Parts: sequence; structure tokens; C-alpha cells
Amino acid sequence: MSDAADVTHILNSIDAGDPQAADQLLPLVYQELRRLAAQRLAQENPGQTLQATALVHDAYVRLVDVEHQQRWNSRGHFFAAAAEAMRRILVENARRKHSLKRGGGMAPVELNEDLEVAAADAPGDLLVLNEALERLEAKDSHAAALVKLRYFAGLTVPEAAEALDVSLRTAERLWTFAKAWLYRELRDA
Repeated sequence: MSDAADVTHILNSIDAGDPQAADQLLPLVYQELRRLAAQRLAQENPGQTLQATALVHDAYVRLVDVEHQQRWNSRGHFFAAAAEAMRRILVENARRKHSLKRGGGMAPVELNEDLEVAAADAPGDLLVLNEALERLEAKDSHAAALVKLRYFAGLTVPEAAEALDVSLRTAERLWTFAKAWLYRELRDA
């Protein structure tokens, strides 16, 4: 049985209530989730304290939470849910960094060897992107789902089309629209 078929079979077992199925899933999806998390974190500004391993583990815990059991139709649906979980974790982390308790968005300051003050890089625009993505979701949920798969899960357009169960042409059209729409929104912000 292929890895994709194994994942689908285990997801069906989880859906059926098999308590051991979640333990079987992690080894099959871990490397791919780790790769996706590392790609996403590489796009963050320097100073990101969240590591890919921690991001994968946090996302996985959310995905297999028995109290809030989710249903997945396929391997693609599972990875779409993983991308959403990673996005939410990164947004929560960004919000926490920008909270008043943690400096209210002020740039951190560090002392160099000569005791001169050097300002660190400004925090990333993940919160601005998230707000724009929420507005896009209200306008076109399919386009927003495609952006999440491309940006947060690192999927190609054909992979995202498969995960969303739409034709490649539809996915390309949605991607073109979403890029233009987000560009305008982010430029105006």
C-alpha cells in the first residue's frame, strides 16, 4: 500500500474511532509536515523563536485532538487542515509577540559588544497578511483556501487543486485572482 493510501486508510480509522490510529498517522506524515513547517518558517523574519519541530507537534496535536474530532475526506484534506493549523499557530505567535505585555510591537533593542544600541529588524507582517486573508475568505473562500495551501503548506498549484478537489484550470484562475487581490490589499495596508 502506498503512503497516500496508508494515510487515507488511517484517517478513515481515526474517523471510525480507532484509538491507536492517531499513533500510526504521525510517522507517515511527520517528514512531510516537518518539511512544510520548515519552508514556512524560512519565510518568517529573523528572530522567529518557533522551531519547525514545535510547529509540527503543535499542529498535529490540534489535528488529532479527540475532544474536537475532525473528519478528513482524504490525504489532501488532512494536509489542508494541517496548513490551517500551522497558520493559526503562527498568527497566535505573532499576536502574542505584538501584545502590550510583550512590548506592544516595539522593536526589540539589544546591546552589541561596544554597548551601542542596535535596533533589531521590525517584526513580520504575518498579522497584516492574516487580516487580508480573512477578508479574502469572506469574498471568495475557495481562493483563500488555495492561498493557505500555497503559502502555509507550500503546496504547488496542482497539489492544491487536488487537495481542494478542483480542476487545475480552476486552481490557476483562483491563484491568479488571489495574488492580485492580496497584492492590492497589502499594498493599501
